[in-house]
Amino acid sequence: MQKAIILQPQPRAWLEGSILRPYVSQYREHLQRRRYAPSTQRAYLCCVAHFAQWLTQERCDLEAIGQSAVMRFLSEHLPACACPDPVRRLRHELQAALGLLLKVLEAGGVVLNYPARNPSIEQELTHFDTHMRDVWGLAENTRRKRCRVVGGFLVEHFGEQPISLATVSAASIRRFVLGEQGRRPTTVAAIGVIIGCYLRFRSMSGDRVNELKAAIPRVAHWRLASLPEVLTDAEIDELLISFDQSFPSRLRAYAMVRCLIDLGLRSSEVVKLQLDDVNWADGTINLVGTKSRRADALPLPSATGAAIAAYLREERPATSNRAMFVRHVAPYDEPITTKSVKRAVLAGYRRCGWTRTGVHILRHSMASRLLRAGAPMKEIADILRHRSLNTSAIYAKVDLTNLAAVALPWPGSAQ
Repeated sequence: MQKAIILQPQPRAWLEGSILRPYVSQYREHLQRRRYAPSTQRAYLCCVAHFAQWLTQERCDLEAIGQSAVMRFLSEHLPACACPDPVRRLRHELQAALGLLLKVLEAGGVVLNYPARNPSIEQELTHFDTHMRDVWGLAENTRRKRCRVVGGFLVEHFGEQPISLATVSAASIRRFVLGEQGRRPTTVAAIGVIIGCYLRFRSMSGDRVNELKAAIPRVAHWRLASLPEVLTDAEIDELLISFDQSFPSRLRAYAMVRCLIDLGLRSSEVVKLQLDDVNWADGTINLVGTKSRRADALPLPSATGAAIAAYLREERPATSNRAMFVRHVAPYDEPITTKSVKRAVLAGYRRCGWTRTGVHILRHSMASRLLRAGAPMKEIADILRHRSLNTSAIYAKVDLTNLAAVALPWPGSAQ
C-alpha cells in the first residue's frame, strides 16, 4: 500500500481553501491507480494547488473550469506568475497535471466549460464520418484526419451559421486549400483530396458541387515516379544488432522493430496487437482492425516470435491490459501509441549513425527483400495486405537486377 503524499504547508493550504478541495482525494486515487511514482504524484498535486490558487484569485466557480480556463492559466498567469514559493511553474508539468484534473472532474460529474460548438457542424461531421466508415470503408485514423480538416473548413466558412454549400464560392475553396500563408505542395495535395472527398459526399446528398470541385487546386503528381527508400540486407542486420546495446525498454523496442521488418506491419498495426492475436501453437499472428478493415493471419517467423516472447517474459510490466505492447512508465495499464514505435525506430537509426527519419522504410525493405528472393507480386501484395496489385507495383522498380535483364538498349548505343 502506498504511503500518503505529504504536501508542504503552502500548496496544501491552497488546495484546502479552494473549490477543488472536494476532488483532491479523487485526484490522489486516480494517480495511485495509474501507478504514478510518489515524486510525480507530489509534483502533480502541487501543480493542481497552483491552479487552485489562481482559481481562488480569479473567483472562478466550478462551472468556469475547462480547457479554456487551463489555457488562460498557462498563457496569461504563468508567464507573469508572482505566487510565493514553493510553487510549480514548469509549463509541460502543469499541462499534464491539469489535463488529468479535467478527467477527474468530468468523471466526478462536474460539467466542464468547453467552448460552444455549432451543433449543425457537429452533426455534419458525424454524418460524414459514418459515410466514410460504412460506404467507403476508410480506417479510423483516416476518418479522424479528414473530419479535422473538414471541421476547420466548415468553421471558417459558416461559424455559428447553418451549413449551406450554395454560399461557398470557388475562390474560398482555393483560398482554404492553399492557405493564407501558402502551403507546401504535398500539404496542398492532401487537403485538396480531403475537401474533394467531402464535396463528393455532399454531391451524393444532392448538392451541386461540380464548380467547387473544379476549383480545388491540383498539384502535379506522377504516380510511381519516385523510388521507395529501402534498406539493404547488411543495413537491416546493422539495425537489428544495434538493439544489443543496453537502454530502457530495449526488449520492447526490439520486438516492435522485428514486427516492422519481418512482418511489414504499419506502426498503427503494431500498437493494436493484442496478446490473444498470437497463436503460438500454429506459429501465426492475427491482424484485426488494420487499415484495410479486414482480419488477416500471417505466419510468425521464429525470430519475431522469439523477440516477442522475450519481451513478454522479461520486460512487460504486470498489467490488466491485453495489448501486447504497453507503457513502461505511468500512466500504466495503457497501450503504447505510434509515437513510441517511431521513437524506437529513430533511436535505432541514430545508433547506426544514420539520418533517416521514416518508419515506413522498414515496410518497404521487407517488400523489396521478398521481391529479390523471387516472391511473386501477388504474394507480396497479400503479405502487405494491399487491396490492389497496383499499390505494390512500385516495389518492382527497386529490383534493379531483374530490370536490367529485360532493359532494351538505348537507340543508337553500341549493341
